[in-house]
Amino acid sequence: MAKRRAETMEENRSKLIAAARKAFADKGYAAASMDDLTAEAGLTRGALYHNFGDKRGLLAAVVHQMDSDMAARAQMIGATAGNDWQALLAEGAAYIEMALDPEVQRIVLLDGPAVLGDPSQWPSQGSCLQATRQTVERLIAKGIVRPVDPEAAARLLCGAALNAALWIAASDNPKTVLPKAIEAFSCLASGFLVKAV
Repeated sequence: MAKRRAETMEENRSKLIAAARKAFADKGYAAASMDDLTAEAGLTRGALYHNFGDKRGLLAAVVHQMDSDMAARAQMIGATAGNDWQALLAEGAAYIEMALDPEVQRIVLLDGPAVLGDPSQWPSQGSCLQATRQTVERLIAKGIVRPVDPEAAARLLCGAALNAALWIAASDNPKTVLPKAIEAFSCLASGFLVKAV
């Protein structure tokens, strides 16, 4: 009985997140109606309140899911690079490039910070920070990156990628900004190098 109840709650959460993601992408957070998105999910406002507290809590869940997916995609792209250094650059560039996706722009990079506050404080960004820190530690151990504080380097690199993505999303011409942002990210990251790789 308890197992079935937990499964139903998880199904309801998933339905609400999917409906909210669509509504927030189509209309934006402010214009998305809680009644419309709960009806789309085939649930009540009570289910929304029970699972997320309010509309803001639902946005936080959607942003967490999307930002985590973005980080996972960036890591998959980085995994195809030739070495840890190239992976670090590829992951950063991939994350920045995802700012061209209209759904990512609207939900994660525009509405997310406006409603949820500083993205560097989001739990999903904490996961990205830890993964980047581990990469920096490996690069330091191999003598590729200068022996700087790994957390400081990871915070600067993650912050640079995030802020580049925010810049692209807020730009009037994102496709023009993208190559500038990626080039600047690469230049910033290269400052950590001991030698060319």
